[in-house]
Amino acid sequence: MQTPPNTDKIAPIFAEVNAMSRTDILAAIKSLLIETLSLDLSPDQLDESTALLGNFPEFDSMAIVSVITSLEETFGFIADDDDLTAEVFETIGSLVDFVEQKTK
Repeated sequence: MQTPPNTDKIAPIFAEVNAMSRTDILAAIKSLLIETLSLDLSPDQLDESTALLGNFPEFDSMAIVSVITSLEETFGFIADDDDLTAEVFETIGSLVDFVEQKTK
C-alpha cells in the first residue's frame, strides 16, 4: 500500500508562487526560456517587449510544448488547450500575463 503524498510540503510552494511579483515571474520566465530554447543570451538582453513567435528560430512547436511544461512545473498550474493561443506567445510580457492569470 502506497503512502499518500505529504501535501504539507506542496502547499508552501504554491503560496510562494502566488506571492511572486511580476518582476520575479518575469525573471523566472526569462531564465526558463534561455534554458529551454538553449539561447545564447543573458536575461538582461530580454524584456517584456521581446517578441517570441517568429523572433527565435528555436521557438518551434516542440519548444512551445517544452516551455508550457516547464511553466506548469515551475509555477504549479495546468494549462488547458483552450488557454494556449498565439497571443500568449507573442511576447515575453504576454507570457508573464498568462502565468499571472493562471497562478491567481
